[in-house]
Amino acid sequence: MQIIKAVYINEIFKISKKKKITSSLIFLLLSVIVAAIVVYSLNNFAGVSVTGSSEFSVMVLTILSYSLFPLFTAFICIDMFAGEFADHTIKFTLTGPASRLNVFLGKILAIATFIASNLIVVAIFSFLFSLFLNGGISNPLRIIISYIMAFLPIFIFALTVVLISNFSRGTTSAFMFSIFVFLVFVGLSVAFPQIKSFLFTSSFDWYKLILGSYINVGKIFRIFLILLGYGIMLFAAGYYLFEKKDI
Repeated sequence: MQIIKAVYINEIFKISKKKKITSSLIFLLLSVIVAAIVVYSLNNFAGVSVTGSSEFSVMVLTILSYSLFPLFTAFICIDMFAGEFADHTIKFTLTGPASRLNVFLGKILAIATFIASNLIVVAIFSFLFSLFLNGGISNPLRIIISYIMAFLPIFIFALTVVLISNFSRGTTSAFMFSIFVFLVFVGLSVAFPQIKSFLFTSSFDWYKLILGSYINVGKIFRIFLILLGYGIMLFAAGYYLFEKKDI
């Protein structure tokens, strides 16, 4: 456990030094600000009520879950795997006392921390702007749970990118193929709605199931099991390729 912790801290340190982290936080903050300006303008100058007191945070979460969150997550995952193999810096990590399993776990935990940090930043600022726009937030607990639920499908996408990064020959091919897979899954959910529930991309907004007057616990649990199954398979496949990859 101490080795995994050491690897995790090392990966967090490496992530914190990347310019992509600063860029992602700036873009996320700007996205919330732009959304707030648009909503404020429509509410006060166009007379159009776009969101309620709690819907602004949900609106921002929905938009970012299908855009910036997956994009920035893909960048980090590719840097941590395909990028380090491409520039051979992975040798310094793999030649240390930590096994490949410990290194893989440490990297996955660091990615999970990155995703959670992005969600926390957006949640805080969207809450603040909700107070400014509406003077309060109705059902704050449900909004918080929504942001917590949003973590899982984004994390599943991260594991998908990790899998792709471990059989790609470079960062560009890994990024392009990751985007291709994401678009294919989204396209399949639109073209074949009967299989939509089995595609993890269709659950990016599954938190909406708790926002209505009726909460379908059975459906939420079924989606959770599907995502859990994706997570187990992608983690195992990603680690297998990571274990077999030459440095």
